[in-house]
Amino acid sequence: MIYGLYLIILMYCLTIIVLIYGFTKVNTIEYTGVKPKTKFSIIVPFRNEAENLPILLESLSKLNYPMELFEVILVDDFSEEAFKIPTLKFKVSVINNVRVTNSPKKDAIVTAMQIVTTDWIITTDADCTVNTNWLLTLDNYIQLHDVAMIAGAVTYDCGNSFLHHFQQLDLASLQGATIGSFGINKGFMCNGANFAYTKSLFQELNGFNGNDAIASGDDVFLLQKAIAKSLEKVHYLKSQNNIVITKPLDDWKSLFYQRVRWASKTSSYQSSFGKGLGLLVSAGNLSWLFVLGSWVLGLTAFQNFFIICVLKFSVDTVLIYKSNEFLTKTKTKIQYLILSSLFYPFFSVSVALYSLFGKYEWKGRKF
Repeated sequence: MIYGLYLIILMYCLTIIVLIYGFTKVNTIEYTGVKPKTKFSIIVPFRNEAENLPILLESLSKLNYPMELFEVILVDDFSEEAFKIPTLKFKVSVINNVRVTNSPKKDAIVTAMQIVTTDWIITTDADCTVNTNWLLTLDNYIQLHDVAMIAGAVTYDCGNSFLHHFQQLDLASLQGATIGSFGINKGFMCNGANFAYTKSLFQELNGFNGNDAIASGDDVFLLQKAIAKSLEKVHYLKSQNNIVITKPLDDWKSLFYQRVRWASKTSSYQSSFGKGLGLLVSAGNLSWLFVLGSWVLGLTAFQNFFIICVLKFSVDTVLIYKSNEFLTKTKTKIQYLILSSLFYPFFSVSVALYSLFGKYEWKGRKF
């Protein structure tokens, strides 16, 4: 049995090495020299975000982009308090969500689509802020490439707690895997806080039909449908100008439920690569825990456990380091990296197991 665990961890390490290679294959693009002309509709589903929305709108007001070339559609998903739009130089609309499925966010995007007049749509979240060249970088990329869907990066605005740093390193690993998968033409994941696509493509794909019974996945499922239909028109824009910043969660329970929500959609992936990678990552972390237990119980030698640790943590560290450096422009603090690496297998396996049968809370609702 122990040799089977070693084999799984070896396969895990080889897969992460392939993703690291893919990460380096995706070129970083910062070019913004083309005159802007793309019209965008920015869709923001929200629920009880009166504190965060003014901050998002303020960051949008600072965009280095013609105000007449974009609009913002805020979709209120039954907030307890109505949001009043401040005076702004660009067009902002607030509409009420029309619920028809089990997914509030998918419903919100479909609701907004009814009043969208532009061909390009971007989704983001109410607790985000954007770079001043966010739209300009997207516009230039669209003008220079034959593309219908663009995935972009998301990072956290972290404090100095272990909880915040753990989330950042976890997100860095997910973003690294996302970029790496695009680099080997196996893209399967993206983040709805920074996701752009054409309305015409959305209509061609029949929107979220087929997976609207799942509460989350407004981004991933749409991406996988698009890749299955037109791989060459789905790109990842790796640009620091295009990174969206969001807030980390402030308690472990909320973080656990968030990751359960993310993990619960893996079994419904259309991408066989995405399913396989999710299974291998879970198996790799579970195998590491079994090897740890075998060493503690004296069933395997320390040298074997040490070699497994060096292999797994080395490849994880390289991917996280590369991704985190791109996302934050800062060096990864070694103490947080070590603590997070040791804690992550326990956290990851708990999330994976709980997602198979457990319920979770999101925005004050139970799913």
